[in-house]
Formats: sequence, C-alpha cells, structure tokens
Amino acid sequence: MQLKLAIRKRKIGAIPILEVVNQENLYAPLPLVVYYHGWQTSKELVLTQGRKLAQQGFRAVLPDAQNHGERKAPISKIPSLTFFQSIHTNLFEFETMIDYFSQLGLTNGKIGVGGVSMGGMTTCALLTHHPEIDAAVCAMGSPSLIDYRKELQRAFKDKNISVPKDYEDLTSWLVDYDLASNYSKIRKRPLFFWHGLHDEKIPFAQTDRFVRANLGPEITFHAANERHMIKVPAMDQITEFFSANL
Repeated sequence: MQLKLAIRKRKIGAIPILEVVNQENLYAPLPLVVYYHGWQTSKELVLTQGRKLAQQGFRAVLPDAQNHGERKAPISKIPSLTFFQSIHTNLFEFETMIDYFSQLGLTNGKIGVGGVSMGGMTTCALLTHHPEIDAAVCAMGSPSLIDYRKELQRAFKDKNISVPKDYEDLTSWLVDYDLASNYSKIRKRPLFFWHGLHDEKIPFAQTDRFVRANLGPEITFHAANERHMIKVPAMDQITEFFSANL
C-alpha cells in the first residue's frame, strides 16, 4: 500500500525548505535527513529523493541554498564566488534547521545528511565540524574542497579568466572544512559515495582518491557508469543506505 506523504513548505528564518514525511508520522519524533540540492537547481529537484526517504520512515528536510530556488539571485561574474558562498551559507544554516525540528520534538536524535553535487560537497564539509551527524551521503560531489578549488584554478588559467590575487586567502575557510584533509581527525561515521565515472563537472578522481586513501568499514563507494547525473536506482541506493545506518 502506497503511504500518504505530507509535503510542507516551511521557512526557518530565511531558509525556505520542503519537509517530506509520512502523513501518519507528521508529529512523531523521527530520524531527520537534511538533503541538499546541487548548483543552480533547487530543493524541488531533490524532492524525489525526499519522497523515497519519507516512505522509509524519515523526516526529510530539503533546503534551498543561498542564491538558489526561492532565494535565486544573479551569479557573480567573479569566478566561483557565488558557488563557494552558497556552500558557506549552507554550513552557517545547518544547526538552525536541526535546532528548529529538535525544539518542536520532531526528531528522535538521529541525524543524516546528504546531497548531490554542490550538496554533496556541503555534506562532506559538515562532517568536519558536526559529530552529531550519524550517517552521510555524497552523490557526485568532491570530498575535497581544496582539490576542487585547484581544479577551478586550472580551468580559469586555461580559459584566461582572472581571479582576485588573494583568491586562496579569500577562500581560506575551505581548509578547515576539507574532509580529505581532516578525515583522520574526526569521528568516522557511515559514509556513502556515489559518483559517475564520466562526470564532466566534478572529477570522479577526487572521490576515488579519497576513498582509496581512507577506505574503511564505514565507507561505501559506488562508481557508476554515468556522467554528472543521478537516476532513480541511485536514489534507491541512497535510501537503503540511510535505512541501514540511521
């Protein structure tokens, strides 16, 4: 029997979200999964994933990142400024969302975080500072913000695009939130990576390198014969991962 789901639009301070939950569990304390969308998309683009999570008993929270969705704003012509600003704001806002649902008594204390592309990179960054996260999913995102910044710098140089001379200082916060650089210092938790072998936007090699360097029982890695696109079977794998680990 198909469960009846409730999809509610909320605004937590300045953060527009979709909350997806089984109608019968609307006011019950449940495991909470915050799931982030990718660059230049919106919370609605991860709604299928949210539905799948809700059907398995989770309360799925899908926020719009700064500059996206209901918070859409022009992209700065300064290379990568809007991209990194969007991730940075996600990091600032994470606790606000968790506290909101905790104060309403709608969580049971179990917290999962995941996301696609930019959302996956947000997820990896959050792991460096939030031991309360119990399980995490990075789909099509890099676990190394530093490596991705280097990739961007190479691309800018090849295309003769100028960046501020103090670019690395302006993005110096990336160092403390780079999962690859900080993984040995944090508590290991179940972590699922999904990445397309032919990803044309975020290099597969960055995820592969991290997994090879840190492979342990907590890491699950699925390398797919795909480009920068996630399909329904992968969403099912992600849902199964959270079901097994939250």
